[in-house]
Amino acid sequence: MKHQGGGEVNNQGGADVSAVPLAEIVAYLDDYLRLRTVPDERNAVNGLQVENRGLVGGIVAAVDASQATIDGVVADLAGREGPPPLVLVHHGLLWDGNVPLTGRRYRRVATLLEHDIPLYSAHIPLDLHPTVGNNVVLAERLGLAVEGWFGDYKGAPIGVWGHAPARLVPRDSLVAEVNHALGTTDPGARLIAGGPERVARVGIITGGAGSMIGGAHDAGLDTYITGEGAHHTYFDAIEWGLNVIFAGHYATETLGVQALASHLAERFDLDWEFHDHPTGL
Repeated sequence: MKHQGGGEVNNQGGADVSAVPLAEIVAYLDDYLRLRTVPDERNAVNGLQVENRGLVGGIVAAVDASQATIDGVVADLAGREGPPPLVLVHHGLLWDGNVPLTGRRYRRVATLLEHDIPLYSAHIPLDLHPTVGNNVVLAERLGLAVEGWFGDYKGAPIGVWGHAPARLVPRDSLVAEVNHALGTTDPGARLIAGGPERVARVGIITGGAGSMIGGAHDAGLDTYITGEGAHHTYFDAIEWGLNVIFAGHYATETLGVQALASHLAERFDLDWEFHDHPTGL
């Protein structure tokens, strides 16, 4: 089911309402995503960021813990029976650090608490997860068999690479397939054509990983797919002889939370939804 409103919602599952202890889901997620061993930015604060009274009745996946996401979840609660859903996001509430609960931070947290909605965030642990990670899932969508990892993030390899299948060897075909896989058409992925027209070794690090172009070069790749990068990354790509495809920070990171939500829904017999709030970036 899809509906338009605060955001697009894709509803997966039946009509029965289940209830699962929040603590049980959190313990499973912490272990499954390897939160204790995967490095991240300090303000990512991976894991349960807001708890509730103890029961979860579904999963809502979203890229960002924005007010739009939270308000969309609240709107869906109208007429709903049973406990509220767990909101599962890639970018959590606390990126601006240890700041007072005022203004926009207060409004987000107050809305969650008022409606007993818990929120769980997974940043780098979701990016590099070998099964439901953003990078692996995008590779699967492209038909790119993962042959190795590249790119150092605080001592951990974060990106995946593989040889382009025959149908994606023409560079323009690969760009078109990226748009198809992500559902992006306007403006769609942008190509910096610094490498060969016929691609071979393709790497992926989703999100804002333009700074990893050097890592892609060092790994011997000729084509690199990411979300976005700084102005100077144009010259990085041209001078290192790489094709770089900027497919959008938001768009490239919609896949992991959906894959993780689907996995949780199956394991805990819960319905799941995806709330789509594109930023255009």
